[in-house]
Amino acid sequence: MGIYDSTIGTLLVGIFFNTYLYGLVTYQFAAYHRIKFNDHPAIKYMVLVLFILDTVHSISAIYMAWVYCVTNYNNPTAITSALWPYTFTPIATALAALLTQVFLGYRIYRLSNSRVLFGVILVLAVPTFALGMACGIRAWIIKVLVELSALDSLVTGWLAMQVSLDLFITVTLTIILTRSRTGFHKTDTVLNRLIRGAIQTGLFAGIFSLGDLITFLRYPTTNLYGMFAIPIGRIYTNTLLDTLLARQDLRQQMAGTRDMDSDTNNGASWQSSSQRSKNIQLKEVEVRKDVQVFNDAASYEADLKVPSSMAI
Repeated sequence: MGIYDSTIGTLLVGIFFNTYLYGLVTYQFAAYHRIKFNDHPAIKYMVLVLFILDTVHSISAIYMAWVYCVTNYNNPTAITSALWPYTFTPIATALAALLTQVFLGYRIYRLSNSRVLFGVILVLAVPTFALGMACGIRAWIIKVLVELSALDSLVTGWLAMQVSLDLFITVTLTIILTRSRTGFHKTDTVLNRLIRGAIQTGLFAGIFSLGDLITFLRYPTTNLYGMFAIPIGRIYTNTLLDTLLARQDLRQQMAGTRDMDSDTNNGASWQSSSQRSKNIQLKEVEVRKDVQVFNDAASYEADLKVPSSMAI
């Protein structure tokens, strides 16, 4: 291994991957405005704030790579200093995580009508955000790379709470959506798509947060943790925008005219075509009572509404 592999090399890998994720976020942001969802202004402002935050952080990360690799090409000691884009990373990540977690918490509330669950998420999200801000502010003050190990307890508390909250949100969404299955192919296909998205919500952010925590504690004098830390904010934004954009596909899947389970198809061969058509329509009405696509300008549109009897 070269002498800069664990410092400049790993940092550049994190910046490259972050830039790739920022490209995805830019595409999602453009797609969100192109589709023109009838969302509440708070949702639109939240998306705009996240995009601006990702833009500032991604540009600053590229600037940091330039300073380390070009401006200080003949000054190897420059890598011992943590530049401001590096110390800004916990702040940007904590803010992106807070907005995404609160949004998903509100989604859980709309699906389950449980104020308790929403309250638990808020109670966990706010101190997690505060710990992330504290990590960024302390790192900004310290500035020396080898001295950042003084933040071990803060970083451990912050990332442990962040991973725990992501896991709680993922499990809660999965349980709610699993309980709302109806046995009809069309609606269960939509629910399975949402369950997969709920699992992905916590999986990728959790992997990078754990990678950040482990490498920070195990290799504090290197930039290995930067490879995980820098892209985390983009992962949260990608999760939120994917959740918003998925509504378009879900609406199209629910807009079909036929929806019968396999048992009904097998047992209804003796019925006339008019009787079967009537049964199909009745089943669709019954299904849409339980799982419906709705357009709510007061919150966000085209999600699944779970019956109160299924709420946890």
